[in-house]
Amino acid sequence: MPAAFALMDCNNFYASCERVFDPSLANAPIVVLSNNDGCAIARSAEAKALGIAMGEPAHLRRGFYDRHGVRLFSSNFALYGDMSRRVMETVKMLAPGGPEDMEIYSIDEAFVRLDGDVPRDREAWARNLRRIVLRWTGIPVSVGIAPTKTLAKIANRTAKRDPSCAGVFDLCAHPDPDAVLAATDAGDVWGVGRRHAAMLARHGVRTALALRDLPDVFVRSRMTVTGLCTVRELRGVPCIPLEQAPPPRKSILTSRCFGRPAHTFGAMAEAVAAYACRAAEKLRALGLAASHVTVFVMTSPHAEGEPYHADTTTAGRLQATDHSAALMALARTCLERIYRPGHRYKKAGVMLTGLERADARQQALPGLTPGAGDDERGRDLMRALDAVNAKWGRASLQYAGAGLDKPWRMRQAHCSRRFTTSWDDLPEAKS
Repeated sequence: MPAAFALMDCNNFYASCERVFDPSLANAPIVVLSNNDGCAIARSAEAKALGIAMGEPAHLRRGFYDRHGVRLFSSNFALYGDMSRRVMETVKMLAPGGPEDMEIYSIDEAFVRLDGDVPRDREAWARNLRRIVLRWTGIPVSVGIAPTKTLAKIANRTAKRDPSCAGVFDLCAHPDPDAVLAATDAGDVWGVGRRHAAMLARHGVRTALALRDLPDVFVRSRMTVTGLCTVRELRGVPCIPLEQAPPPRKSILTSRCFGRPAHTFGAMAEAVAAYACRAAEKLRALGLAASHVTVFVMTSPHAEGEPYHADTTTAGRLQATDHSAALMALARTCLERIYRPGHRYKKAGVMLTGLERADARQQALPGLTPGAGDDERGRDLMRALDAVNAKWGRASLQYAGAGLDKPWRMRQAHCSRRFTTSWDDLPEAKS
């Protein structure tokens, strides 16, 4: 049996995470909102059936939600991230070749390579995977199997949309694969963006089957080598291997819209410091250090009668660091350059660049005093900070400069509890 790829995709992942801990949500329409409870970013099947669109502003549909019993939830990324970890660990255990034959593609998707005749009955393996993931984590998943990763995406889409598949579709075993490609829009093919989809439509190419049968010369001239790889994958020729190790990070970004506009330098300084600290935590978790900090700020472009202002700037240091205080100081320097009094800022962000491995970073020249936090005492402080927050929850121990009351923090009026990552939020069994 030739090699194949299986794509495991969690069904309506954010909504499914909310259902695991609240039985009353079974069969209820669920909508998960973006930061500050702005727009719909996830919908259960029942919500989709009501016509609720991805990205639609929630405040425009309040009456509709009430009439149809739609349950709203703020984004609970602590819960979703931990549930994703549990699902992926389960899939790793069931991958025929072990973790080496698995690629975590996103928070709710993973590819698994199925080599040769192990397992011999791939559909039975996929159904067993669905059963165990659901039993161990409570998350329903769909599995698509095909000779290439691009075709596995199409197979997974079929597994989700065709009730007769019961969550599993093996394109390798289908009697008429061309019919599946003919039923798939070209714009829905993995790797075909909106611009290429529009170009293909102008040339009468509207299905994955028609895209597959295009001449190589046309594809390469109009869609570059990357597009040609996509077409060859549609022909069953593997061109996109598993990424067994994630590519090196080039930047780390922490950015949020404020729950209420910030109109003083003090409030903006608190927000930027908090974002710098969060970015530093991510940096240390990845074993990296950064030499440059970029800060951007912006007011709302839609606020009537208020001047619009947006700006960005970067500050750096000679030696890369992962110390929160050092990165906070650079971020404040950036903010001082671009802050303009009299504006009501809606958003700010901090991005770390110039990333190096922390254990192999370029050192200061002999005889020069190391920068703030670059000595062993500073590293011990960061280890202690991370250990406390890992045990007692994020921001249990934090810098005062990052703010205490945080009036600018994003709105989360409908947030569920962190059932799996906080002792205070553990589910309770009531008699």
